[in-house]
Amino acid sequence: MIKNWYSSCNLYSMKLKKALFIIIFMPLVIWSQQEFHVFPPNHSTTPGMPSGNGSLQKPWDLQTALDQLSNTVDGGDTIWLHEGVYSGRYISSLGSSNARKKIVVDAYQNQKVVLNGNVASKRGSVLEVRGSHVSFRNIEITFIGEFARKQGEKGFEIVNGLNHVSGVNCEFINLKIHNNPGSGLGSWKRTGGTLIYGCTIFNNGYFSTKRGSGVGMYIQNESNAIRMVKNNIIFNNYYKGVQVWSASKKAKTSYVKNVTLKNNVIFNNGLPGKQFRDNIIVATDDRNGINIAKNIKIIENIIYHNTDIKSFQNSGHGTSLSLGYRASAPLEAIEVINNVFIGRNYALRFVNAKDLIFKNNTVYTAYLHFNKSALNNISKWKFDNNTYFTKNKVPFRVAGSKDYSLNDWKAQHVIESKSSWQHLKEFNLRNVLTVKQNEYDSSKFTAVLFEKNGANVSVDLSKFDLKKNQTYDVLNISNGEVLFTGRLSESKIISMPIGTLNNTNSNFGVFEIKFDKAVEKKMSFLTRWLKWLF
Repeated sequence: MIKNWYSSCNLYSMKLKKALFIIIFMPLVIWSQQEFHVFPPNHSTTPGMPSGNGSLQKPWDLQTALDQLSNTVDGGDTIWLHEGVYSGRYISSLGSSNARKKIVVDAYQNQKVVLNGNVASKRGSVLEVRGSHVSFRNIEITFIGEFARKQGEKGFEIVNGLNHVSGVNCEFINLKIHNNPGSGLGSWKRTGGTLIYGCTIFNNGYFSTKRGSGVGMYIQNESNAIRMVKNNIIFNNYYKGVQVWSASKKAKTSYVKNVTLKNNVIFNNGLPGKQFRDNIIVATDDRNGINIAKNIKIIENIIYHNTDIKSFQNSGHGTSLSLGYRASAPLEAIEVINNVFIGRNYALRFVNAKDLIFKNNTVYTAYLHFNKSALNNISKWKFDNNTYFTKNKVPFRVAGSKDYSLNDWKAQHVIESKSSWQHLKEFNLRNVLTVKQNEYDSSKFTAVLFEKNGANVSVDLSKFDLKKNQTYDVLNISNGEVLFTGRLSESKIISMPIGTLNNTNSNFGVFEIKFDKAVEKKMSFLTRWLKWLF
């Protein structure tokens, strides 16, 4: 009994010490993390102004907020953008003084925040980012209204959506970047450690004199930190989808390296420019052999071009992945693993690579294209456990040389020992290619569906922590239109029609599923603290 009494006293003493610690240090934690507010300048009651102080009563305008130095806005602080259209072209020089704490720029309470670049300005981007350790979240970046989209037209100008020019360890999370008369997002060589997650990037670009121009995403990286591009949806841009690339012909340093593309959905890029283009290209145009694309990983992506799969057709242009470009700059340390490639002629183009891993991929195409010079290094390649569906029995095409069947290809190069080949008419996939819960918004899911006959698809959500009778909306990924609503049944299965949204064929569709967040009864801080203490 005495022993129990002593134990109780010791436990109480420990809790009392913890309570005193919290009482003393909690204000320091709270005071060290500040919140600031931004409103559009035309807001009816609290317009954002340069003379504001960032409070709810006296908010900043957007450019003033993005100009703040770290002695005012620093790591751990949040700048809240309130609902509305912010017309202008902006430069962010925000930067955290603490590499372990980011400044967050976010939409207040999930409100719709739109940066509209369709204004008179000499700046070449709707948002330009110069600064380190900053996280931009839940913002829409676009052009609203009429604007010239063809070179030579009156008023035409090239304006990119988001340009990350300098600064390390930044994040771009759940952004929507679309309808800009330039490229969607550029993350350039002096911006190491960037995370690009959950962004929807589409319909960016313009008509040049000869073709569609403007890509969804342009990636470079000179640092040793990995550039992570994850869980994005990139489609219907005027030229290519993702360019891990440099057009410089006489580079003096290496800056196309250390990039991972994972769990992205990339489709139909080039379509607005009237010709399907590479959904992904990894290469450089360096003649010096210095700027060689290396340490690039392409993992678990779904890459698609419109194809009439019911009729077993895939003719015409439609490259899903190109690896290499200039013979003087062959790729190094490239991994392509667990992807789905659906394309037309030459869905895969292997131009040059010193060493390449290509495993566990599913490929639908007419031919696989290999440059003859690329085979100089084929002994260093590791190809295996791939599944190929083609319309020809001899799909491995070496340009200007010969076509091979899979068996002949294996015998010739001693690779692909566990890979298989089937005719297009045998092609099929699981109907739910992927369903992913957003890591930064647990109420949001992305579903990628395939059904070659265009029938409804059952999406099973039972593996996720969702409750029976939770209500949900199924949304069009491009415009946020609610396609239908429902309430989750005990089976947690949703039946979804694929349709032909966003100019896809009826065999392929990408959707957002948005759940109402469960209402939780939350105790006050004091109540929870007292409950813990006693």
